[in-house]
Amino acid sequence: MSLNFYHASVPVFVKFLNNLEGLLKKAEFYSQSKNLDDAVLLQSRLYPDMFPLVRQVQIAADFAKSVSARLAGAEVPSYEDTEQSYAELALRLEKTRQFLLNLPESAFADAAGREVVLRPGTAKEKRFASAEDYLLLYGLPQFYFHVTTAYAILRHNGIEVGKKDFMG
Repeated sequence: MSLNFYHASVPVFVKFLNNLEGLLKKAEFYSQSKNLDDAVLLQSRLYPDMFPLVRQVQIAADFAKSVSARLAGAEVPSYEDTEQSYAELALRLEKTRQFLLNLPESAFADAAGREVVLRPGTAKEKRFASAEDYLLLYGLPQFYFHVTTAYAILRHNGIEVGKKDFMG
């Protein structure tokens, strides 16, 4: 049985982007109830050498759109990393979901045969043995790492979120 690249990527990314938006709504409510500036939580980190919450969300969205685009043979959209509020992050997540939902399932039909090369022609070039390896051993784990880290930052800061919020 061959992997259906569309079903293994787009619905998964959309579901967890929705869950991430729900986590951010809880963070925003918490911030408002404590009269905190958005930046207090959005710039929180688990450790000083880690990215803050806002960057974790941006990177999660980036992996969702870039992995899906490459598998579908589509242009990877470029987003500026300028979000500074919950509302701006919600717009980024929505823009990402809309991009994903507009990728036709048929575009993924040839994904198995696509060569995936990241940063071609640079010292950081990375080639994948297969599109399946790219999705299952790189793209999804990277995406989950950043969604999980965003969850952990919120939990660490006292936001009452749990497994149900993460899983949806």
